[in-house]
Amino acid sequence: MGKPTGFMEIARRTVPYADAKKRLQTWDEFLEAADETLLRQQGARCMDCGVPFCQSDTGCPVDNLIPEWNDLVYRGQWREALDRLHKTNNFPEFTGRVCPAPCEGACVLGIHEPPVTIKNLEQTIIDRGFEEGWVVPLPPTQETGKKVAIVGSGPAGLAAAQQLRRVGHDVTVYEREDAIGGLLTYGIPNMKLDKRVVERRLDQMRAEGVKFVTGVEIGKDLTLERLRAENDAVLLAIGATRPRDLPIPGRELRGIHFAMELLTENTRTVVKTSSARTNGKPGWHTVPEDAAKAPIHCGGKRVLVIGGGDTGTDCIGTAMRHGCTAIVNFELMERPPAERASNNPWPEWPRIFRVDYGHQEAAAVFGDDPRQFGILTKRFLDDGKGNVKGVETIRVRFAGGKLEEIPGTEEIFEADLIFLAMGFLGPESTAVESLERDARSNVQAEYGRFVTSTEGVFAGDRGGEGCRLRDRRVLDG
Repeated sequence: MGKPTGFMEIARRTVPYADAKKRLQTWDEFLEAADETLLRQQGARCMDCGVPFCQSDTGCPVDNLIPEWNDLVYRGQWREALDRLHKTNNFPEFTGRVCPAPCEGACVLGIHEPPVTIKNLEQTIIDRGFEEGWVVPLPPTQETGKKVAIVGSGPAGLAAAQQLRRVGHDVTVYEREDAIGGLLTYGIPNMKLDKRVVERRLDQMRAEGVKFVTGVEIGKDLTLERLRAENDAVLLAIGATRPRDLPIPGRELRGIHFAMELLTENTRTVVKTSSARTNGKPGWHTVPEDAAKAPIHCGGKRVLVIGGGDTGTDCIGTAMRHGCTAIVNFELMERPPAERASNNPWPEWPRIFRVDYGHQEAAAVFGDDPRQFGILTKRFLDDGKGNVKGVETIRVRFAGGKLEEIPGTEEIFEADLIFLAMGFLGPESTAVESLERDARSNVQAEYGRFVTSTEGVFAGDRGGEGCRLRDRRVLDG
């Protein structure tokens, strides 16, 4: 695949981010426009490696045919590359923007050289497909007469809905928010995933006949039992939205929020529906000045983000665009090495030091990376009026698989707003309280069948992969 000697002749280059200080003035996506020559050269780096680990279990979770479309990009056959990309992935415009790219971590070239820029290529293929008019509705040629209800309109629910509709089922997607898309719409900031990108795919699905119902929470506004009675099958694709808390002294103080409180309400505020698009259909556009109306605003505040993952980075990027006066990001783990450690061999996900967009932006404004590694929050500090004013911490290390506090490393960090971005524990119980759950609170379902304790009610597993497997089961159900 690619040019046989390309990986020896061409260095890895990624599509660059816009200048950090300039992009802080807008909520637009931060990647610059991709150069076709650059991308074709990067496609040429794909090796004829024999066993493409990039699309294996250690690489792409949706089994994308990566070497095939890398080769097609190298040859300038973009339409054919799009066809191969859509073979396994309903929404490459989403994964090409927000996926952490385990495919690149498993790239065979990555054993001794920087891996192929797979993620950039994926995004550019699908964006070009929309620009050229190659992405069109694919309605079914005949109807089956079966009705399927899908609870949750995130990527898993949408992927299942599209697949099921295309084989002729009557599909309705239920969403408790006022807009379709789940975390794609309100959970991921606009500068990372422009909501017009979500809307254009929803336009395709509407044209295919998928029905969307917003503002309805299953288990509250409509029972799961009634939904099951009115449909031949129900698929639960509700995600894991219950956040991990930090129950330490002072947690009740004002100014301490879960990360999604900031991200959801900020995105809801800065993107608006509009009928001013050229085709006259409702769509999204950003209203940057409305950020000041967000229920939680970081402007003029000292911000602390506890948690070092993607959600934490999104909080940093959001706080920076609000105009915070200082920002610190806590990570419990020690700073990872620049290169793979001996206990982290290829093709495992490389646990290495990375600088994401939010870290770049904070460093550009304040002069330093905002992260503090190997640090544990012991208690939140009270300003005497019920508001948080900071945290008391201690440095930690892992020894023998256990977390150890390091004596004499206690510190105080001042903060006016604190966001908890420490991951999620499982689904909220409203929609699934009548179903059996496993030890981690997920809906109990047999892998491969995905049937819950209620016949005809199916549970999602991990995003698009589960939906591809599951759509046949729901069809049979």
